[in-house]
Amino acid sequence: MIRALFPGTFDPIHYGHIDIAERAARLFDELVVAVYDKPLKTLFFSPQERIALVEEALAHNPKIRVTGYSGLTVDFCRAIGAQVIVRGLRVFSDFEFEFRMALANHRLAPDIEIVALITAEEHTFLSSTTVREIALLHGDVSSMVPPHVEAALRRKVETMNEPLPPNALRD
Repeated sequence: MIRALFPGTFDPIHYGHIDIAERAARLFDELVVAVYDKPLKTLFFSPQERIALVEEALAHNPKIRVTGYSGLTVDFCRAIGAQVIVRGLRVFSDFEFEFRMALANHRLAPDIEIVALITAEEHTFLSSTTVREIALLHGDVSSMVPPHVEAALRRKVETMNEPLPPNALRD
């Protein structure tokens, strides 16, 4: 059995993430979508909220399991018995970042393979940052995220009392 890990912050999950997860689930026996709890960036949703949003978005696929994690991704892979890390590539700039990360992960864990899936053309513009910024400006994100994520974004924006500093939500 080949278990793959699709790690990310998913803040929030969008249709590009869902596309990569569903395609990876077709390639491997089991896909663990792992929501990283403490990235080095400002988060919009708490780890628990992000896990719940991801679970609901992917609940239809029995080959996908969702969990949270901390620490090094390769250490988490070993802890759950994953042999593969799945990453998504949207644009050329993603390649450089993902290439460096793959080399670092390979140095730390040469037994764990990294597989990059190219995003579907209709999702190339999507990023969690784009979704958050449009939602903060009360724009329509219905074509970018599932309805439950759109509702969560709307609730979150409504509860924010003060404006965020410029670039506070950058990935």
